[in-house]
Amino acid sequence: MQLDPFGISNTFFKLQQAWLQHPQEQMEAQRELAASLWMLNLNALTALAGGNGQNTEKVVPGDERFQDPDWQANLGYSLMVQNYLAYTRWLERTIYDTPGADSKDRHAGAFWTRQWFNALAPSNFFFTNPVALHKAMETHGASLAKGFENLLADLKAGEVQMLSNDPGFEVGKNLATTPGSVVFRNELFELIQYHPVGKKVRATPIVITPPWINKFYIMDLNEKKSMVRQLVGEGFTVFMISWKNPGADMADNTFEKYLLKGILKAIEAARAITGAPKVHAVGYCIGGTALTALMALLNRKFKADDMPVAHWTLLSSLADFSRPGEIEAFINENSLATIDELMSKQGYLDKNQLSSAFRMLRPNSLIWHYVVHKYLYGETPPSLDVLYWNIDSTRLPRAMHTFCLRQFYVENNLAKKDALVIDGQQIDLGRIRQPLYEVGTTEDHITPWTSTFKTVALVKGPVRYVLSTSGHILGIINPPGPASKRDYWAGDASGATDSAVWLASQSQQHGSWWVDWCAWLHEGCGAMKAPPPVGLPDYPVLCEAPGTYVRES
Repeated sequence: MQLDPFGISNTFFKLQQAWLQHPQEQMEAQRELAASLWMLNLNALTALAGGNGQNTEKVVPGDERFQDPDWQANLGYSLMVQNYLAYTRWLERTIYDTPGADSKDRHAGAFWTRQWFNALAPSNFFFTNPVALHKAMETHGASLAKGFENLLADLKAGEVQMLSNDPGFEVGKNLATTPGSVVFRNELFELIQYHPVGKKVRATPIVITPPWINKFYIMDLNEKKSMVRQLVGEGFTVFMISWKNPGADMADNTFEKYLLKGILKAIEAARAITGAPKVHAVGYCIGGTALTALMALLNRKFKADDMPVAHWTLLSSLADFSRPGEIEAFINENSLATIDELMSKQGYLDKNQLSSAFRMLRPNSLIWHYVVHKYLYGETPPSLDVLYWNIDSTRLPRAMHTFCLRQFYVENNLAKKDALVIDGQQIDLGRIRQPLYEVGTTEDHITPWTSTFKTVALVKGPVRYVLSTSGHILGIINPPGPASKRDYWAGDASGATDSAVWLASQSQQHGSWWVDWCAWLHEGCGAMKAPPPVGLPDYPVLCEAPGTYVRES
């Protein structure tokens, strides 16, 4: 195992060398910091003398670390926070703007700098966190005792748990409860056909490909937050892929196999059961990336009339990986060598190894928030279905994951014409002419919406693009209703190349984008007809939803 698996030292060495070659810019940057700190401390002295000193470094509304009034009630704590923010913001900005450095090195350097300073935030330590001190005094030390108890319990469990593994949640009992049946199973997936709720359904069925990084039930959390239940209630016949959680025996399963024996097989089963010549295909996250590759392959193999997919939807999915977001900091030869070494021993990438990397993309909310609230404040993490789902993740087989990392993140071959070979065919996204409904989210740290928007220019069919507020999960799992906190922008984006120009021409709408999507689906999914049978002799009912694969740990 490498001592520096992410190549951090090499990144900062190159950034240092770049700065040494630009001494004038270095002096200017240092003067900028000195002026900022001088003004900050001058304002503090003014306030101390009874004047009207103003905070020069404002805490942004989304930064919950310093929102409590205790941080501003005392000038010392306020000054500490302002110095921390001033220096960390300056250093991250300076590293990102390193003159003459490669953009990937600048991005990685800023990312790792942010990781270290997030860890060193005064909110993360008892004696520099006024809220923790206040709670300890109010409870006569009980909060500290409870925090220590939480830490010991997590250490006993073998891992410092940042999220809640709430035993009150159970798949099939209060998660993934929409009625349905498993009508097909192979070594890769189970296919769930959900039961109709009305006497009529649309003729074209919907086949959903979830990401294989997590389990499918993010789309069927509970009765109020279920995309599946919404679609079934709207009169659509819905099929869901539930991926098997791979072990070492699945190490050689390839990306191509996931496409042909996974997604394509699910489409074939849905067509056979419903009698529909075509389906509407949906892909979420990496499931959408896989669906995009399959769409290009099918358009290579079939004429338009024979295509098994009539139209499709992408949810927070990348096809162009030139700017994949903050995960780019993890993608270099050092990290790939480390991952290859791990997977060659295990046959897969373990879910804990994967989840740790994803938590680092949002460390304040997914790591340090739980450290502070569990150990310094002595609180119990909230009981949330999304948090339970988040830790109920899956492993990734070696062959498939290696392919995705190198072909997508390193080479960006999916976005290049005829650069990617699937099933012996060179694929080109420019062959895709089926109508596309694509969704991105404003705060997505895994698949930035401006990068998902690049798919619009790669395909040749009509595209309706939707931008939803919130992040990778909550921006997608966004049920309609009077309590909705989201907004969205929706409009034609066919052939567009500039996301900012497109957004400027759209009007903001309040509520859930699901309403817009369902209206779009109703227009394209055919006439209403009697529901198809649940399963067929060739696709018999094997068990009730949510099936067996989703329960595998």
